[in-house]
Amino acid sequence: MAKAKQPTIKDVARLAGVSKTTVGRVINGEDQRVAEATRERVLAAIAMLGYERNIIASSLRTDQTLMIALSIPDITNPFWPEVARGVQDACEAHGYTIALLNSDWDAKREIAHLQTVRRNRFDGLLINPIRITNAELRALKTPAVLLGSGEAFPDFDSVGSDSAGAVATALEHLIALGHTRIGLIAGISQRNRPDTRYHGYVEVLLRHGLPLDQDLIVRCSYSQAEGFAAMRRLLSVPHPPTAVLAGNDILAIGALIAAREAGLTVPRDLSIIGIDDIQAASTTSPPLTTVAKPKYEIGVQAANLLLARIRGLGPDTPCHLLLQGQLQVRETTCAPA
Repeated sequence: MAKAKQPTIKDVARLAGVSKTTVGRVINGEDQRVAEATRERVLAAIAMLGYERNIIASSLRTDQTLMIALSIPDITNPFWPEVARGVQDACEAHGYTIALLNSDWDAKREIAHLQTVRRNRFDGLLINPIRITNAELRALKTPAVLLGSGEAFPDFDSVGSDSAGAVATALEHLIALGHTRIGLIAGISQRNRPDTRYHGYVEVLLRHGLPLDQDLIVRCSYSQAEGFAAMRRLLSVPHPPTAVLAGNDILAIGALIAAREAGLTVPRDLSIIGIDDIQAASTTSPPLTTVAKPKYEIGVQAANLLLARIRGLGPDTPCHLLLQGQLQVRETTCAPA
């Protein structure tokens, strides 16, 4: 059976009794250049014919594909879906489609993502980088915005969360409750950058005149299993902590399970606090106290900056935004016994 012929812009114009130019203006959203009655007639013809815009042909004429790439390092990390949703909502409102790329912490795959963006002529790139450099991103010659602090990318806009501020917020909460012996499960970053959580932890303890005990600090990968193992290690020291700050909620959930298996009651025997406020944080037993990062808003603001750059409307100098987290007090923290 022969494949049915797809309706063309000529077919729409013929049925609506207008020119191809007018149809193009309606499709491109140039409503101010088309009378309302004409616009409605064109839209009715499009619906009747089942016309769909040929993006490939359109991109050859306009040098736009209406495609934006979103490159993240770990699609299994529950932090990223809310960011991606913010990106998608902001971009789709302006007619753009999002292509999700997962680097899986693989530097070669990340470079391949840049090649994909270039080869498929994407209009823009949103990326949480792991190994690429500012120079490599400049060489791409495609509008790009960083998801993160962007401190190593001075030539690009960036939108991230204030991780140091989140650490300070969590620790101030524990200290206000009366805790002075606070452990840290500090996740090890796979990026080449300073350990923000560790340095923030040290800074807050020094500011409050609290002792820095290296026995109370465990560095590990960001996984629930590693959080479990880290908590068991903290509970084995001669003088265990009365409270623990985990570098993210995934680590905190592992720590919570380890504390429960050790026979401790949280928070009566041990307070635990995380960072991120992923969906699972409110469903643990007991629900996890955490510092909520504005994940959806990060995605929206990053997308809006990128859309402005694509249209040539961005600020004269790169914009670097760090959004603040908010303390979410639930049921895993209280005053020490």
